[in-house]
Amino acid sequence: MTPAATDGSICFTILVPFHIVQQMNHDHEGSIQSVRRAAALLRALGDEQALGVSELGRRTGLHKSTASRLLATLEHEGLVEREPGSERYRLGFEIARLAGLAVHLGDIRTVARPVLVALAEAAQETVHLALRDGLEVVNVEQVAGPHIMGAANWLGRRTPLHCVANGKVLLAFAPPDVQERVLAGPLVTVTPHTINEPAALRHELDRVRIQGYAVALGEVEEGLHAVAAPVRGRDGTALAAVSVSGPSYRIPPARIAELGALVMSAADDIAARLGT
Repeated sequence: MTPAATDGSICFTILVPFHIVQQMNHDHEGSIQSVRRAAALLRALGDEQALGVSELGRRTGLHKSTASRLLATLEHEGLVEREPGSERYRLGFEIARLAGLAVHLGDIRTVARPVLVALAEAAQETVHLALRDGLEVVNVEQVAGPHIMGAANWLGRRTPLHCVANGKVLLAFAPPDVQERVLAGPLVTVTPHTINEPAALRHELDRVRIQGYAVALGEVEEGLHAVAAPVRGRDGTALAAVSVSGPSYRIPPARIAELGALVMSAADDIAARLGT
């Protein structure tokens, strides 16, 4: 440090050795370059179902060892994954989750709104659009039905994935590690009807994937029934969930199949409008 006088006062200038400044600049540029290279790999995978390291290196202009090192990091973060039974890479579930959040922050509510309004009119019940955030589901849009009963505001409310219809949909199509974390428990018992056994929940998620929609009958609130379907991305993962909910006397078991068809149609409509 050397003193420098200005207007009668004394200040100090810190002298940093030139080679340290060079190293700092080099590290900064190297970090930026690594991000750009990783982005190039993700873009290349976005154009294909799956690619090997050599082909990814050729398409991005990266040396095979550089591509392999970056892919290992991206795989650790869940952004890419290896195709089962091969050494080829494809985009990971984390990309789908982030894409869902990005869509939400951009146009998904605007795009979904007219579909939700039409669904609420057809079902004559309250409709929600929801996203997964970690191990919770959060409602990001709501269209109230025509009835006073059952028109509570759930906008922004968070609930565990396993005890609501839209949460079950998002969990059924979540990455395997997310499913296993939830199934490992504990599964919070909210009402006497909440599924709180891992084996029962696993069976329920299998059923959701087979029939294309989820059902919750008084599992988060006594007397509240709901049916939900996934808004799917191009790879089949759930970007969001659309649900219809209302009191049990207006949504008896006899209406479940009807509402299931309505929410699946609405979810597919939203996906088509999003271009997914």
